[in-house]
Amino acid sequence: MEMHQLRYVVAVARTGNFSRAAEQCHVAQPSLSQQIQKLEGELGERLFDRMKREARLTPHGEAFLRHAVSILEEVDTAKREAVESRDLLRGTLTLGVLPTVAPYLLPEVMTLFTEKFPGVELVVQEDTTARLLKLAHAYEIDFALASEPIQDPRLETRALFSEELLLALPPRHPLTRKHTVKLSDLESEPLIVMKEGHCLGDQVLGFCEGRDMKPRISFRSAQLETVQALVHAGLGISLIPAMATRSSRKDVPVYRPLKSPRPNREIVAVWPKQRPPGRAAREFLRIITAGFGKARRSP
Repeated sequence: MEMHQLRYVVAVARTGNFSRAAEQCHVAQPSLSQQIQKLEGELGERLFDRMKREARLTPHGEAFLRHAVSILEEVDTAKREAVESRDLLRGTLTLGVLPTVAPYLLPEVMTLFTEKFPGVELVVQEDTTARLLKLAHAYEIDFALASEPIQDPRLETRALFSEELLLALPPRHPLTRKHTVKLSDLESEPLIVMKEGHCLGDQVLGFCEGRDMKPRISFRSAQLETVQALVHAGLGISLIPAMATRSSRKDVPVYRPLKSPRPNREIVAVWPKQRPPGRAAREFLRIITAGFGKARRSP
């Protein structure tokens, strides 16, 4: 029994298909199939029921998979700790980040991290919360930077900071004359939000609905910068994270805080409970909490 055979079994179990597993493992499908057959011969039991386009674990395969995953996790941990013992002189840190966080938070944090650990390569994957959690479960990222709520008992979360959502208004909007705005002032205003699947859009709508306000949605977008551009053009209003309001550009909306209770979002780090962050991840998160750990509010 060899390590690559265990990885092949896990890959087939997760993908449900020999071809996709071979592609994921960067080997030819006949080679992967042959190695699994060899392992089955050694065990004296079939691990998979093979159908035309699908492979399903047998009862023996399900029992074997639990041990295979455990062994691979232990080996990966041993390798990771061996690399980390070299004071992070080299290695790779892969993090998943929400697109409404990445461009505003990462440049400063990554600059500080690479100054301290220039030999560590940083790989960033931007995606929606749902996709980031899948990547975390598959161990394709070391951790994710996401926004609460995260309702998955298999995942561990660590609070990083709370951030206020500010009201974004067109420059000539009458409400710009107010220092703070009441939610009731927005009843008839068209609302521009992130498209479905982006947690910021859900958070904005949840805040409105939680206060008995039924917003009239005029536009949705997958890009926060597009939302702000539409607001600046006078096509509606929106709620924008404080970190995204700090811009030197001239074509930006006017931002105003809402009267209490002010809307906010909680930014957290997320990882599988069975795979705690390694040293590089802990150092990266330490930089975030040191510089951004306090609640971020409007001036």
